[in-house]
Amino acid sequence: MGRKRQRAEEPDETDEGRSPLAGAFVLAVLGGVLVAVAFAIDEAVGVLLVVVGGFVALYRSARRMSDSSAPPPPPLSGDVYAAHSDEIDRIQEGPGEGLTILYPKPVEEQ
Repeated sequence: MGRKRQRAEEPDETDEGRSPLAGAFVLAVLGGVLVAVAFAIDEAVGVLLVVVGGFVALYRSARRMSDSSAPPPPPLSGDVYAAHSDEIDRIQEGPGEGLTILYPKPVEEQ
C-alpha cells in the first residue's frame, strides 16, 4: 500500500509531458494508415471509405447543433432591448475596429 500512496502524492515525471494533442496526432496517423491500406487494396474501396467517413462526420456535427426551435430564455429584469426603445442614451466605441456600442435610454414601465 505504501507504493500506491506514494504514486498518488507524487506524480511520475513522465506523465507531465503528455498532451491531448499527442493523442489526437496518434489518432490522425492511425486514420491515415487506415485510408492508405484501403487505397492499397483497391482505389474504389479507398474512395468509399473517405466518402463514408465524411458522411459520418457531417452527421455527427449536425446532431450536435442546438435545437433552434427552443424559445429563448426570458429577459432578466432591467434589461433593455432595441425593440423596447427608439431613443439612444449614448454611443461608445468598442475595443475592436469598427465596433460601436449603442446604449438605449431606459424605458419606464407603467
